[in-house]
Amino acid sequence: MEELYKFLMGIALLILGIPIGNLLAKMTKEELKSGKKYFKSIILLSLIGAVVFLILGNDALLFSLLFIAIVTSRSIKV
Repeated sequence: MEELYKFLMGIALLILGIPIGNLLAKMTKEELKSGKKYFKSIILLSLIGAVVFLILGNDALLFSLLFIAIVTSRSIKV
């Protein structure tokens, strides 16, 4: 049961990454133009790392990398 609570807390924090990404995108528009290619590589590396840690069973790093990917992807889309 404790694992379920940890998983649900991780999901809630990942959902929180969406408005955080939108806020950062609005506040830092000048960095987005010059660093777009770097943001795409950060997203790709974060997703690859998340898959690796999903297989290895390390939930903390899995959710951290997914949070980074969500925030960065929201910054590019806005």
